[in-house]
Amino acid sequence: MISQDTIVALATPAGAGAIAIIRVSGTDAITICSPLFRSTSNKILAEQKSHTLHLGHIMDGQRMIDEVLISLFKGTNSYTGEPTVEISCHGSSYIQQEIIQLLLRNGCRMADAGEFTLRAFINGKLDLSQAEAVADLIASDSEASHKIAMQQMRGGFSNEIKKLRDELLNFASLIELELDFAEEDVEFANRSQFQELINRITKVLKRLIDSFAIGNVIKNGIPVAIVGEPNVGKSTLLNALLNEERAIVSDIAGTTRDTIEDEITIQGIGFRFIDTAGIRETNDVVESIGIQKTFEKIELAQVIIYLVDGTTLTDAYTIETLNIEIGKIKNKYPQKPLIVVANKIDEITPENQQILTEKITDIHLLSAKQHIGVEELQTQLLDFVNTGALRNDETIVTNSRHYDALLKALEEIQKVQYGIDHGISSDLMAIDIRQALYHFGEITGEITSDDLLGNIFANFCIGK
Repeated sequence: MISQDTIVALATPAGAGAIAIIRVSGTDAITICSPLFRSTSNKILAEQKSHTLHLGHIMDGQRMIDEVLISLFKGTNSYTGEPTVEISCHGSSYIQQEIIQLLLRNGCRMADAGEFTLRAFINGKLDLSQAEAVADLIASDSEASHKIAMQQMRGGFSNEIKKLRDELLNFASLIELELDFAEEDVEFANRSQFQELINRITKVLKRLIDSFAIGNVIKNGIPVAIVGEPNVGKSTLLNALLNEERAIVSDIAGTTRDTIEDEITIQGIGFRFIDTAGIRETNDVVESIGIQKTFEKIELAQVIIYLVDGTTLTDAYTIETLNIEIGKIKNKYPQKPLIVVANKIDEITPENQQILTEKITDIHLLSAKQHIGVEELQTQLLDFVNTGALRNDETIVTNSRHYDALLKALEEIQKVQYGIDHGISSDLMAIDIRQALYHFGEITGEITSDDLLGNIFANFCIGK
């Protein structure tokens, strides 16, 4: 994947717009672009200083393609760490392609997916975890996911890992030195300090590993399944939460035959709501398929909203029946937070509302149709997301590759701890330390392979 070619790609979204940016990077970027650019002030592009802007025209021989503004980055002072030219042209698709084709004819090649960021990594502008954060930043669609990506791109996560790795590497060197003087039976590595380091590394690794549970849902959105019997108002609740008419609402039971999904952001946290088909016995083949999908979506959901029609809870029998159903769901999905919601409270007397809150534990009362209690439900959903780490600017792991490497590193550190506790020889402990260092290096990119880089950067957009 490592190439000395000069690459070009559109750095802004494809399609027509006011402005488009075409990025050129590589050893010959300025040499290729300079003769194609005619400055309005007769400047020669190759002779200008780095980090300057130049107005002029892109010329194909004597044919003027467009008036452009060129940003010039010389030497290693660029995003990629190599000479770079960024051409801001008018956003016509035709103009974009004309300029790109002209550059291709004059020595550039089309960039691969993520190749600009790959070059930034290879040239030491970013470590691997920072490079991956670039993709997360582009994909961020909520305040929380944006904050996590920015923190990682600034090096918060990798700096924490590098510090631990450097300390562990120092002790590893001392232990390796002991092996060279095995016959003299000397200790260069202070064992009490080494134990303190292992304790600290273990504590940090466990905290980072635990943070993945929240980081993953913040990055990808928290799936919430809205379930219940037909005609209790699931689609109306979805519309109320989204504040739009997303789902079909009808008095006819079984209207929703398939799952309907949409996303909203509540106080910076993304939620993906899933309106499911009503759960009931039915002979309708299509509706039966929808009900089967309901159970599949419940399996995938992080939170379950169990919606009931509050007007049907008229006596002790129906309330007891509901409590039994709630118990079944909790037993089947013990790890999933469950919110029990009674809908249509605008049709229930205050006295009956009081009875429901007394007889059914933690029931939430609302009217989806009248938008009563919807904001309180959103607040309750937020309570399931522990954003304390976000507010405190703690490092949160969102990348499954990092999570896997942290698990493996912790496993090796625990082997080292076992060696300390049981007096295992230094040569055996050194093997486990090397493995832990290897997994730390996998995160920051100090240890990589072409296959790993190919898998990571293949998920980037072409212009990044």
